[in-house]
Amino acid sequence: MATVEKILAEHPFFEGFTEGHVKLVAGCASDVHFKPGQIIFRVGEEARKFYLVRLGKVALQMTSERRGPLTVLTVGAGEVLGWSWLFPPHKYRFSARVLEATRAFEIDGQCLRGVAEQDHDFGYHLLKHWSPVVERALDATRLQLVNVYQDL
Repeated sequence: MATVEKILAEHPFFEGFTEGHVKLVAGCASDVHFKPGQIIFRVGEEARKFYLVRLGKVALQMTSERRGPLTVLTVGAGEVLGWSWLFPPHKYRFSARVLEATRAFEIDGQCLRGVAEQDHDFGYHLLKHWSPVVERALDATRLQLVNVYQDL
């Protein structure tokens, strides 16, 4: 049976992390499963966690008064869901709805922030790896807003 550290080390997000750094993350991780239609988090809720998707698909959504829920980004196996845990005020900026049965590692963001405070080298690597995740979400949001405003 594979250990949490081994499975995390194989996730694309951790490419370039040392074995010790992966072990630090594993101490903040738990294995979770979600069913289709389940809401993982909602916009405005306190952002305590993020998810390393291993299997399945999750839609990152925002709501439009005219159009209802709009999918900004679809996250699948090998990708990361949720970045608001890292930035004050630690509130989710989108909602996450499960599209397909999903298995993921749930990472406690407060735990990880504490680890990063104690180990600045780890914190630096963590932030370097989060920049593309945030950039991807912002690009997807921009494209979705262009589509919404084209229809007005």
